[in-house]
Amino acid sequence: MNMPVSVFRRQMGSLAGALFLTLFCALPAGAVTIQEVVSPKGVRAWLVQDNFVPLVSIRFSFKGGSTQDPVGKEGLANLMTGLFDEGAGDIPSDAYQERLDNIGAEMSFSETPDDISGSMRMLNENRNAAFDLLALAVNKPRFDQAPIDRIRQQVIANIKASERDPSTIAAQKFSEVLYGNHPYARREQGTEQSLMTITRDDLLTFHRKNFARDNLTIGVVGAISPEELAPLLDKVFAGLPEKAELTPIPDAKLALGATTSINYDLPQTTLALVYPGIARKDPDFFAAHLMNYILGDGFSSRLYKEVREKRGLAYSVDSSLINRDHAQALMISTATRPDRAQEALKIIRDQVKRMADDGPTAEELAAAKSYVIGSYAINNLDSSGSIARTLVALQQEGLSRDYIDKRAALINSVTLDQVKAVAKRLLDPAPAILMVGPAPK
Repeated sequence: MNMPVSVFRRQMGSLAGALFLTLFCALPAGAVTIQEVVSPKGVRAWLVQDNFVPLVSIRFSFKGGSTQDPVGKEGLANLMTGLFDEGAGDIPSDAYQERLDNIGAEMSFSETPDDISGSMRMLNENRNAAFDLLALAVNKPRFDQAPIDRIRQQVIANIKASERDPSTIAAQKFSEVLYGNHPYARREQGTEQSLMTITRDDLLTFHRKNFARDNLTIGVVGAISPEELAPLLDKVFAGLPEKAELTPIPDAKLALGATTSINYDLPQTTLALVYPGIARKDPDFFAAHLMNYILGDGFSSRLYKEVREKRGLAYSVDSSLINRDHAQALMISTATRPDRAQEALKIIRDQVKRMADDGPTAEELAAAKSYVIGSYAINNLDSSGSIARTLVALQQEGLSRDYIDKRAALINSVTLDQVKAVAKRLLDPAPAILMVGPAPK
């Protein structure tokens, strides 16, 4: 009996993920070969060719995400990403989705404030048909009114549901306080009012201005050679405009140094402390990365031990480096009982001061290096899709194709003095402290 394509696709996806994880995690340094492919018409992509699994994954990203939404039409980029599989060219929605399913292809689009990304995974034997459908979606989305109305109502329903979600409420309040009038403070999904103003012409204009070759980055992984990939790149991307028409976005000025308490009827008080961040291109980036791991990124971090394990103040607490195109920050966040919020805040600030004043120990740094080096493959190379995503990210960050080979040496070269210096640099300034929860009784 023949297996349905959709069932085969799911089974192949699970098998591929396990095989990629086993294969790439076991590879020695230098074994992951990234090739640059240039199509006949000049479209560039990074490729990891691997014939072990008969799949091909492509990921691509256009700079200019929800920050490009016109004022009053917030949610435009997000709405658009939900419509690319709702018909393209002369193929209406149902027929388009049926064709995707018949060839076992998975396609998705998403947005962030800085990017609009797309991806497709396909069986290698169906790659030509899959790239035909992808080319239509990228170049000729239909944006028919019925799908627009349906997807818009789905987004509005999500917005209404999130109005009761404590984490969503806190995140939005934090963004508004932290970023002020910057586009990063706006709601990526928009509001019910802004979504209702969006027309088909708005979608077509946004697509024309944002989908261009000069703001495009591509990563491909799988059973395909550079010679086979090159003409497919032209099929999908060569017909796009040469230059995007993006609205310039200024760098954000974070509202550091102030404490903001927002009274809101929530079961917990959410806390965030925001410190200056560090650019990815900064020479001290890895020192900051290691310091952040020791401070609050994981189950062995200082904050986790002090806040959760020793005192049971919160279920989770973490710190992270936030790197956006127009803002960098180090953010510590947690949620706790309202009557213990001040206690949790004091413990966090004490640990931050200790790190800023003394830095980590040599033993902590050695353990952090071991983890940060060893976890990279699991976090970034565990499937064809995640490898393609990593290829795009490396290009966007301006890193070289041999970065994966060099990464361990770069991390191991970080000294204890460098980590201490960057800890003082980032954690000495007064943070923005943001608290969202019920008023103290």
